[in-house]
Amino acid sequence: MKRIISFVGTVLVITILMAVTTPGLLKDVRLGLDLKGGFEILYEAEPLMEGQQVTKEALQETAKSLQKRADAMGTSEPEVTPEGANRIRLKVAGVTDEAEVRKTMKEPANLTFRSNDGCKEGEEFCKIELRGDDFVENGASVAYDQLNQPMIDIKVKDKGKFAEITERLLGQELAIFMDDQLLSAPTVRAVLTDGTAQITGNYSLDEAKQIRDTINLGALPLKLVEKYSQSVGATLGMQSLTKTLEAGLIASVAILLFMIIRYRVPGLLASFALILHTWLLILIFVWADFTLTLPGIAAFILGIGMAVDANIITYERIREEIKTGKSVPSAVKSGGKSSLRAIMDSNLTTILVAAVMFGFGTGAVKGFALVLILEIIVSIATNVYFSRFLLNLLVNIGWARKPSHYGVKERDIREL
Repeated sequence: MKRIISFVGTVLVITILMAVTTPGLLKDVRLGLDLKGGFEILYEAEPLMEGQQVTKEALQETAKSLQKRADAMGTSEPEVTPEGANRIRLKVAGVTDEAEVRKTMKEPANLTFRSNDGCKEGEEFCKIELRGDDFVENGASVAYDQLNQPMIDIKVKDKGKFAEITERLLGQELAIFMDDQLLSAPTVRAVLTDGTAQITGNYSLDEAKQIRDTINLGALPLKLVEKYSQSVGATLGMQSLTKTLEAGLIASVAILLFMIIRYRVPGLLASFALILHTWLLILIFVWADFTLTLPGIAAFILGIGMAVDANIITYERIREEIKTGKSVPSAVKSGGKSSLRAIMDSNLTTILVAAVMFGFGTGAVKGFALVLILEIIVSIATNVYFSRFLLNLLVNIGWARKPSHYGVKERDIREL
């Protein structure tokens, strides 16, 4: 009775849990650019100044700045990924204004304070005193002067450095440039020791807000040159998702029917384990906030195929043991034991290959490899151990002790 309660309770609880949570999980799955539609750009990073090197750290910082800009645009789950030694790939799903994306993401937005200190005759504001990364992150704000005109308050990180600059340039102009555009050139009339300053001019409120936002987005450490771009329409992405899901559902139904017809009771348990396997993967995608792409779906389907293989190897081995004349409990035990090593060897070698792909691949290759690794781990848990747990429960209960329950005919059983 305890075994019956364990079996029925386990199956019932898992079935109810999957039925209740699946609609919400499917709604929360984050779709990638190729499924939702959007825009993709591949940038090549170049030095911003003469003598500068494109280092790994500079590439990472540039990627972080791009990520911050994409987040500020309010786009849906932007992906910014450094690739190789000098490239960055940007994926923005659900974008509608590609021109605005290009302008905002690529624009250096390099705020500089410049002086005439040490300039040659004919040169103007040749010396850069402060750069964009000298300012406090999100430290710019819109304020109003005594005449109620909008201005921009800014804060610097190093108060001592700013005090030294204003003291050295006391009575001189300290020009404020956005990229190479002169915003204003106020005269330093006092030594500023509190690390704050104001950008003033005849700005409208919208112009002041735009300058504030541009400053807060930060300067890019490297210059970006667009090498490749691709636009994916939402309709095309949805068609890809629909067709892929249709193919996956048809294949899944065919697999489940084959398993049930061929292996009877074990096939029914394997089908339940496969459904649990799929639900767990969707749950992992939602909890880990992974992005589902077409390569990810391909790995998803490939993993299901490998899970089916694991069940087939086990059940074919059990059938062979039954045909030799062993009792069903003995055949289940010996067949499961002898098949386990082959299953684990094949899965571990696939994980090894996927790990190499993840370590050395980029973009879609890494996504494919990661999904495949997760797929195999979940498959081992559900389609190897969980399905065997259920089968052993049935055998011990006495509900699956006949050879016909495994698709074996009496005439095929040989005497010991």
